[in-house]
Amino acid sequence: MTEVKARVGVIGGSGVYNIEALQDVEEVRITTPFGDPSDTIVIGTLAGVRTAFLPRHGRGHRIMPTEVNSRANIYALKSLGVEWIVSISACGSLQEWIAPRHVVVPDQLIDFTKKREYTFFGNGMVGHISFAEPFCPVLSELVARAVEQEGGRVHRGGTFVVIEGPRFSTKAESRVYRQWGGDIIGMTASPEAQLAREAGICYATMAHVTDYDVWHESEEPVSVEMLLDNLRANSELTKRALTRLLPTIPASREGCECAQATKYAVITDPKRVPEPVRDRLQLILR
Repeated sequence: MTEVKARVGVIGGSGVYNIEALQDVEEVRITTPFGDPSDTIVIGTLAGVRTAFLPRHGRGHRIMPTEVNSRANIYALKSLGVEWIVSISACGSLQEWIAPRHVVVPDQLIDFTKKREYTFFGNGMVGHISFAEPFCPVLSELVARAVEQEGGRVHRGGTFVVIEGPRFSTKAESRVYRQWGGDIIGMTASPEAQLAREAGICYATMAHVTDYDVWHESEEPVSVEMLLDNLRANSELTKRALTRLLPTIPASREGCECAQATKYAVITDPKRVPEPVRDRLQLILR
């Protein structure tokens, strides 16, 4: 069985590369069957909860969205016993009422990425997960409540449009995403969310709005400088909200569909699954 080192994982996005309040810290370097994760994983105690922290883009922000090895990141957290993942993400707003420095906890996702590894399955094993609700509703509500209690302006629900990047949108693209019903836009929620579901991990996103993308005629188009300024302003809110959130995460996931996502996913005849593939996916399917 997996040795449980941490029940909760936090994936830090742009601007969140460490959590200074972690105590009793140890760093773990993990190699997975899918390659190396973005960085060493820092395990420590925050608000009495053992937590595994992984900076998505690596320390120093050296990994582009397309280059993030999400399979290795999710697999590595799973190997530590993580059952809940809080993803911290920067995003642009596609709606007037969602202003910079607000926080959105989305409940839907539109995947418009093109060049990524989207699944643990393949190479002789076929699996199909249900993904109608891409974010865990239990964890999402806890995240929203924690942000709200720490004084943040939070929007419960919303559609997260995920693009390939690394460039920002054209105005034409931004208008199309708004017509699709998108509320926020970013570059990293996919394939993280679906890989977490395949791994049976509850996953929610705390999305910090940094700009109005490029659709807003009276606002300055998004730039790196604007993004970083607003990320700095929200970084303390992020860490306060995490400290409030972690003790509220339940010990049991009984009744949560995320935990049972792969129970009926595999449709390949077990006798025809190559042994190396079976070994590689043992942790995911256990």
